[in-house]
Amino acid sequence: MATEQRAREAFFEMMVAERGAAANTVSAYQRDLDDLAMFLARRGQTTSDASIEDLRAYLAALQRKGASARTAARRLSALRQFYRFLYSEGERGDDPTATLEAPRARRSLPKILSEAETDALLEAARGGETVQDMRTLALIELLYATGLRVSELISLPRRALRDDAPFIILRGKGGRERLVPVGEQAAMAARAWIAVQDGPSPWLFPSHGASGHLTRQAVGKILKQLALDAGIEPARVSPHVLRHAFASHLLAHGADLRSVQKMLGHADISTTQIYTHVLEERLKAAVLEHHPLA
Repeated sequence: MATEQRAREAFFEMMVAERGAAANTVSAYQRDLDDLAMFLARRGQTTSDASIEDLRAYLAALQRKGASARTAARRLSALRQFYRFLYSEGERGDDPTATLEAPRARRSLPKILSEAETDALLEAARGGETVQDMRTLALIELLYATGLRVSELISLPRRALRDDAPFIILRGKGGRERLVPVGEQAAMAARAWIAVQDGPSPWLFPSHGASGHLTRQAVGKILKQLALDAGIEPARVSPHVLRHAFASHLLAHGADLRSVQKMLGHADISTTQIYTHVLEERLKAAVLEHHPLA
C-alpha cells in the first residue's frame, strides 16, 4: 500500500468483502476519512501517518466546531476501524486510536409533566362517559399509577388485575419478574373498563390488530388527544413521559430510590438516578427564581 489512496481503497474493500458493510456505511466512512484528511493536510500530515496527537487535535477541532459528543464518538469509531486495519496489515507499527477515548455524551434529563399537568390529564380523562372514554381513563390511570413501560401495559392479560391482590406481577426487560403496586383508583378504572368489554379476548386492552391488543402507536395517539383536551401541548405527552412523571413525583414525595428502581424494573440503579438530577434541577430553578440573593 504505497499510497494514501490505495490504503483507503483496501480498507473499503475489506469492509465490504469481510464485514458485509452496506453502501451507506462505506459512504459514511469515506466522508469521515475525507474530513480527517482535510484537517491533517493543514498540519502537513496524511491519514496513514497521523499520530495520536494529530487525532486528539482533530477531535478537539470537532468540539470547537460544535459537533455533538455523539457525532465525535461515531467519527472516532470509523477511525478506529481504519487504523486497526492498517496495523493488522502491517502498514503501521501502531494503532494511534488504541488509547483515545470517545467524548462522552451528556445524558439528557427525562421530559416530565408537573403534578398539576398530570392532574389535568387525569381530569380530562374522567370527563367522558363512552366505552372508549373508559378505556382512555384506564390507560392513563394505570400508566401514571404503575410507571409501566407502554409495551408492558398493552400486553397485560385481563387476569393480571385480580380483585384480591393490590399489585401486578409481570415479566419485563431481560425476563426479569417484578411486583408493581396498583393504587385503588387505577384498579377501579381498570375493573370498570374490563366490565364493559365484549368478546373473549384475553388482553386487558384488546384490539382487532394482528397482536390482538392495542399498539404503542395507538396509545400514543390516545394520549395526544387527551393532552389537547387538557390544554397541554401534545408534543409534551407520551406514555414514556408518564413513566417519567411516575418516578419523579414519587421521589419528590419522599420515596426511596431503591423502591422506585424496583417498580420501574431498572436492572441498574444508576438508570434510576437520572430522576434525582431532575429534582436537583428543579431545586436550582426554584432558588434562582425566588431567592432574594439569587
